[in-house]
Amino acid sequence: MFSFPISYEPPVYRPPSEARSLLIQVTIGCSNNKCTYCDMYRSKSYRERPFEEIERDIKKCAEAGLSPDKIFLCDGDALGAPMELLERTLLCIRETFPDCRRVGIYATAENMLGKSLEELKRLHDLGLGIAYLGLESGDDKVLHMIVKGNTAAEMVEGSLRLKDAGIKLSTIVMLGVGGVKYSEQHVKGTIEVLSQTCPHFFSFLTTFSVPGTPYHKMEERGLIEPLTSKALFKEMHDILNGVKFEANPVIFRANHVSNQFPLGGTLPRDQKKIVETLKEWWRSAPEGVYPPRPASM
Repeated sequence: MFSFPISYEPPVYRPPSEARSLLIQVTIGCSNNKCTYCDMYRSKSYRERPFEEIERDIKKCAEAGLSPDKIFLCDGDALGAPMELLERTLLCIRETFPDCRRVGIYATAENMLGKSLEELKRLHDLGLGIAYLGLESGDDKVLHMIVKGNTAAEMVEGSLRLKDAGIKLSTIVMLGVGGVKYSEQHVKGTIEVLSQTCPHFFSFLTTFSVPGTPYHKMEERGLIEPLTSKALFKEMHDILNGVKFEANPVIFRANHVSNQFPLGGTLPRDQKKIVETLKEWWRSAPEGVYPPRPASM
């Protein structure tokens, strides 16, 4: 019977597209860990793991016969780790798993901007192929409300620096995160940021308040009014109808467990068809009905 060679400090998260990747913890927790909607790392205190521990995990996986096609570096924003630690980790991966096709990582605007363009290029040359950015919203008021820790302009600057370094950018937007009050400006600002950054991959997830989080408490107090299914379809429709992707094709997905219906395509090629689909969903959605909360959330 196969026994996995390493253990993790739970909980451990990764993007849906990294489902078959080998997960290696470079950092523990999240360096911000203040986002009002998120409870992913609230049980952890942020720290960087010593390289010797990371190296030991990588070597144990090789000794167990693993030969991963992709590797994802955890936890919440491992790109914020010091350059020396990231360089040594990527070199170890290259030496141990020469057939590994891609290494991925979570990123924030703060740690994208915390690395110079030359440093990001160095990480790309060592195998870092993709970074996942939780944009959440392109509106500064919404970003401040959810304590994201950065502005829309910083999101744009960091995203473009990452792309200039040759690293693929995957951007995540949270539908409904601004509630009813800020829905219009959430849509407008998000269109602007997405159009300026033109990520290689772009996805939606739907905002559900998690019990125990500040966001949930704000919702309970009536400070945030959640969106109905009809309003969420409108947000998705309006964002996709408004974005202008010109720098490169964008692979779009809305197939997270939180999304009511799966949707996907390549933009701008499939943009008109997707927008028409969303228009039909919006028209047929009943008034006053909220999306069902996923069982796994």
